[in-house]
Amino acid sequence: MTVLGFCDLRVTYGKHVAVESYNDILYSGEWVCVIGPNGAGKSSVLRAAAGLLDYSGSVAVDQKEVPATSARWRAQHIAFVPQSPLIPLDMTVQEYVLLGRNPYIPYFGVETAGDRGIVVDVLQSLDLAGFERRYLATLSGGEIQRLVIARALAQQAPVLLLDEPTSALDIGHQQHALELVDRLRRERGLTVVSAMHDLTLAGMYADRLVLMHEGRSVAQGSAAEVLRPENLAKYYGVSARVHREPDGTIVVIPNRGERN
Repeated sequence: MTVLGFCDLRVTYGKHVAVESYNDILYSGEWVCVIGPNGAGKSSVLRAAAGLLDYSGSVAVDQKEVPATSARWRAQHIAFVPQSPLIPLDMTVQEYVLLGRNPYIPYFGVETAGDRGIVVDVLQSLDLAGFERRYLATLSGGEIQRLVIARALAQQAPVLLLDEPTSALDIGHQQHALELVDRLRRERGLTVVSAMHDLTLAGMYADRLVLMHEGRSVAQGSAAEVLRPENLAKYYGVSARVHREPDGTIVVIPNRGERN
């Protein structure tokens, strides 16, 4: 079982406090989605967990502090899909997704047939079959986003961090990608932390929501507990209706302002 723990996490950028005293514990197979308005600290929580920025407090995977581990260990245990990835446009799709297998390739070694098979499977599962020889420069924004998710899944790490993973995807590929992550976390026990602006999607897929505002966790629980009109008004500054579907899905519907 994999355990991801946050204890009094604090992230600052100069004098600006981005995250203040964030605490949480996630276990294998659990999906937590961090929500909140722009600047709430969502991405900083994920970047700290990925070992990409300095912080105080503790972020640990299986009681190993993330900054104290090697880059190779982190790549074997933590896969991160950033909001704005750097894309090497001169690489092919296959070359790019194979980078996800680098943590398992011995120094001075090469990828195996098994590594290439994992890449083929991941590309097929994200509707990218047949793209292997295409250069990244020729892909659309949505195809690039699916490719970044594919590279992260090819790592087969037990912790998956997703920062706005579906922002550039059409509704069909949003569902396709999130259903795949949901299936893998159930089958393989992935521990998933995501940051999402689409509140309805966040509530559909995550076991638990954490609402952040000005760097602090201000509410957490199920979608029904967190996605309440009073919370949306207080922390997002929006008037919205919250509708519960017969299957329990919580749908957030913004109200239009008055028209003259």
